Amino acid sequence: MTRETASFVYVTYIASTPEKVFAAISKPEITRRYWGHENVSDWKPGSKWEHIRANDERTVNIVGKVIEVSPPSRLVISWASPSQADNQESYSRVTFEIEEYEDMVRLTVAHDELEAGSDMATGISKGWPVVLSSLKSFLETGRGLDVFAKPKTA
Repeated sequence: MTRETASFVYVTYIASTPEKVFAAISKPEITRRYWGHENVSDWKPGSKWEHIRANDERTVNIVGKVIEVSPPSRLVISWASPSQADNQESYSRVTFEIEEYEDMVRLTVAHDELEAGSDMATGISKGWPVVLSSLKSFLETGRGLDVFAKPKTA
């Protein structure tokens, strides 16, 4: 039986350089400032990477492997919950395309191979927009957004 999959594509324009955008995605000391997590790896194809909560608990929230890396224009990683890391079918894929666009950068994030209707697919649809907005704010103003903020109740 074929698994039904979902995918998401996000495009944003950032007043920055490809090198700064790539560093913001791949350097833990930068990701923690706008994402609240650190992306930790040596960023070589085949290497593991971990998405670690940047707090006292240091919880690993996402795991995967580096599939492709071409700084500063492209990064492809696999993505899974640590509890499902042993199941290869649970992995999805994230592709970061970083393109110089006159005096700015066009960042395209494609997250595909997600199991349709899964908790991961639902989380991704809410998570990426705030993370990418925070990345843009951080690179343009030096201050990221609160990616853990909750909607105000009426």
